[in-house]
Amino acid sequence: MGIIWELDFYSRPILEEDGKKRWEVLICESPQSVDDSLESLFRYAEFCPSTKVNSLFLKDALTNAIAQAGVTPQKIRFFRRQMNNMITKACEDMGIPASPSRRTYTLSHWLEERSLKVYPQEPGYDPTIGTSTSVQYQPLTAIALPDAIRGDKGDRWAFVTLEAKDFQEMGEWDIAFGEAFPFSLTEVTPETKIPGVLIFSQRALPLAGWMSGLEMVGLQFEEGVLPRLRLETGFNDNWILAEITPKLLAEGKGFQQGKEEAHDVHFLGIQTSPESESFAGFWLLKN
Repeated sequence: MGIIWELDFYSRPILEEDGKKRWEVLICESPQSVDDSLESLFRYAEFCPSTKVNSLFLKDALTNAIAQAGVTPQKIRFFRRQMNNMITKACEDMGIPASPSRRTYTLSHWLEERSLKVYPQEPGYDPTIGTSTSVQYQPLTAIALPDAIRGDKGDRWAFVTLEAKDFQEMGEWDIAFGEAFPFSLTEVTPETKIPGVLIFSQRALPLAGWMSGLEMVGLQFEEGVLPRLRLETGFNDNWILAEITPKLLAEGKGFQQGKEEAHDVHFLGIQTSPESESFAGFWLLKN
């Protein structure tokens, strides 16, 4: 997987002399493994007066960021739905795909850091101005996986658990498609038990390949008349990954409880069989 950037272009709790909010472009590199050091990831910040908030300013900021980084990202993730048109336009003008995503863990961490340490030091800072560093999303109604990658009745899956320290060797695992992030972006300790789901399918590679084209967010166990496991992607896309049988109901509840204890960190793995030593897909997730 090539270089991926996370981007935010939004107002900050800082007032200019004319009383209008100051805006800011933040760009940072997405980590892709548990071994990535946050300090080594590329970052770019540029304030913007409210009179210049448009796709042209953002395009110029992207041009400057690319010049500083010395590399053009394969794609850019952004989490603010209300900025979709402006961000998409600027990225298209640069020839870079823009992906609506909740997988902006590094950006969220950086925004919180700047809210505590940077913005309060700026002239015009006003803590009473409400500026969101996150967005609440309402998932769409869950739909079935596409027929082309849906498994057959021979497919199996299982709820499993690994300790966070077990992921230290993830860089050595044989994984065709996948993505992870450093645990330093979370509150887990080496001993924290990370819950996950493994899918065993003869169509493991097509399934993993299809999922690699999504912005993977997380898994949700859903109780009800028909208990099921949902996969959330993008801004609010929602897929039915599996129906939960009565025999697995307790394990499903345990998975959801495990997520809470692991500060919502969990994982999804795809293999051809339980005996396989490789993964067609493996994603570390956090809703």
